[in-house]
Amino acid sequence: METTREKAKETVHNNIVNNLQELLEKNYDAEKGFKKAMEDAESQDLKHFLKKQAQQRNKFATELDKEIHSLNEKPKESGSTTGSLHRTWINIKSAISGNDDEAVLEECIRGEKASMEEYEKTLKENRFPNNLETVLNSQLSEIKGTVAKVKNLEDLAENRS
Repeated sequence: METTREKAKETVHNNIVNNLQELLEKNYDAEKGFKKAMEDAESQDLKHFLKKQAQQRNKFATELDKEIHSLNEKPKESGSTTGSLHRTWINIKSAISGNDDEAVLEECIRGEKASMEEYEKTLKENRFPNNLETVLNSQLSEIKGTVAKVKNLEDLAENRS
């Protein structure tokens, strides 16, 4: 028979794992989105930037995968399959008309802002062990940096038009 303490510990464990799984899924989606945006971009510089962002999201997914394994759980192996709310990245193609770099950048900003909000909400609403909180805050910081870079690139694209 499970004690109240054991049940509480299990609940905390499951909550941590579920939150990490959700962020892992979002990173898979973001990586696919950056790759799709890279295909749609015209500028070689933008293609290079988007490739680096896809690699960054792959690194994030690898870090989260490792953390989930360290909790003796099996990480998800792909992005979301439900097509719900957080599929911003996967729908990038339909939002981009004419493979315009400015439109690509706008979608990247939308996707990254959604990622940023997801991380902020997850960190605010949950207590993670210090090592996990450090990993998540580091990833959030890099996402914020990407938002700033994308806004700068968007301003440059607007000025060229």
